[in-house]
Amino acid sequence: MSDARYPLTRYLGIDSAGSPTMTVDGSLVFLADTTGTPQVWSLDEPGAFPSRLTAHDERVSFVSASPTRSEVVFGMDTGSDEHDQLYRYDLDGGTETALTATPEAIHLWGAWRPDGDRIAFTANRREGSTFDVYVQGRDDAEATLVHEGSGGFLSIEAWGKPGIVCSKANASFDQNLFLLDPESGDYRKLTDDTDARYRDVTFGPDDDLYCVTNHGADTAYVARLDLGDGTPTVVEGAGEWNVSHLSLHGGTGRVVWVRNVDGYSEVHAGRLTAEDDIEPLSTPDLPDGVVFAAGFGPDGDCAISMSRSDDPKNVFVLDPDTGTAERWTNFGTLGIPREAFLDPEIVRYESFDGREIPAYWTLPPNAQPGETPVIVDIHGGPEHQRQPWFYPMKQYFLQQGYAVLEPNVRGSSGYGTAYTHLDDTDKRMDSVADIEAAVEWLHERDAVDADRIVAYGRSYGGFMVLAAITEYPDLWAAAVDFVGIADFETFLENTGEWRRSHREQEYGSLENRDLLRNISPIHEADRISCPLFIQHGANDPRVPVGEAKQIAEKVRERGVPVETCIFEDEGHHTTSRENLVEEFERIAAFLDEHV
Repeated sequence: MSDARYPLTRYLGIDSAGSPTMTVDGSLVFLADTTGTPQVWSLDEPGAFPSRLTAHDERVSFVSASPTRSEVVFGMDTGSDEHDQLYRYDLDGGTETALTATPEAIHLWGAWRPDGDRIAFTANRREGSTFDVYVQGRDDAEATLVHEGSGGFLSIEAWGKPGIVCSKANASFDQNLFLLDPESGDYRKLTDDTDARYRDVTFGPDDDLYCVTNHGADTAYVARLDLGDGTPTVVEGAGEWNVSHLSLHGGTGRVVWVRNVDGYSEVHAGRLTAEDDIEPLSTPDLPDGVVFAAGFGPDGDCAISMSRSDDPKNVFVLDPDTGTAERWTNFGTLGIPREAFLDPEIVRYESFDGREIPAYWTLPPNAQPGETPVIVDIHGGPEHQRQPWFYPMKQYFLQQGYAVLEPNVRGSSGYGTAYTHLDDTDKRMDSVADIEAAVEWLHERDAVDADRIVAYGRSYGGFMVLAAITEYPDLWAAAVDFVGIADFETFLENTGEWRRSHREQEYGSLENRDLLRNISPIHEADRISCPLFIQHGANDPRVPVGEAKQIAEKVRERGVPVETCIFEDEGHHTTSRENLVEEFERIAAFLDEHV
């Protein structure tokens, strides 16, 4: 391959800003990875030079501003093990106070009480498989257990005058909401047992409860939930596409919601004029792109984190009344011209059963007929969606001369509820067949060299890579598997206890081992014929590192080239920039050698 104009380290050195939260005095607090791992930063006005507030070697995973004081709570783990501990940071004095000190437990951030005096979170301190609800005063050294969970994922969605709203995840596509009175311990179910998702749950001006849900519909919409029986009333319909984000300001009734239109974010603003009615306000003046988060500050402005193919994740602050959006952060692109970053084309290709599969297709500059290698980049989840955000390594590979195809195979989110269920349990391999159809589509592109196609994906996408090179071994020149599942039996046996039942709903139960064996690439490893690169983190609590080791051993026994990159200080995600550089330098060299 020809050398890119800019080295790989330049691409991986491009900073991003996310997890925005507005403070009571109007400042913006956010996470940025300028130091090589995400830390807490702040800005007092748009375009000013940001101040770094934390200086840890470990990554910060979230930050949330108090609704009443100049302070934030943030979470941080060790070695990317996802065992977050919570800390309070005084923005005026710069002091940092540890709120939790139970490193063997996971602490999932929940919410501030509206008066800012207390916080609520869930943690699996009592037993590893169960999350309980804790409440802690901002100055207290210890938290109080206010509700014992019944196993699995339990998280906190909102805290208002009626109480704390908790979400119990039965599966990634099936949740129930509960209302907890933290004083009395009363805990009652709000929603029925219909398979439905609930997200961005928030209290409105009159303590009504709002959310995004797909209850009774194929696409997600903005709803008001009856606090008596949880019945949803449509406030803002989604139409053909899902509503992906909702934020509501309780004081003014201002509302911002986002529709996911073929992967691009369409941002709307309005004001609640009645409990079930939104009056549209000015159209937000925001660039086309992908919204990652939207949240109101105490003063009624909305901080929005977004990205696009030529712009890393940055934060805008929107005045919903006027539609004016100011860009508060601009970390730039390390001198690489924005015109060097390429936009994808939305395409659809036909799969084995006639179904149209959406994908993003990007050709490199000066692609020559029949000479262009292709990376087929498969997202994780499985109920995630590839969207046209800024992805530095994608842009690097494009400049190296690779084309990139990013399919949203059946089972992906973003295209309706029915589409997400098309790969459940015994239909798992239908999504892998969508990858074969993607390669067939590539064979029809004039620019593509059919002998130089790479399977590439992380997490569930890593499983898809392993499945693709075992089910369809003749299609691939090489493969790159990041933290992928090789054997669903060992994966379910060894994944975090709190995740097991949740994941069984998607993949199949350990009680049905025949199904798990049928979909596990490890049992067809003798069919792998292309060189394989495997990356994993030793601290991964989701997909244990044993998945990487066993597939590497099987492939190596056959004499097929296999290279492993296992970091002892990383988990499911590589969060250190130093490790990212090593990882992708090795992957680039691997592809140069074999493709």
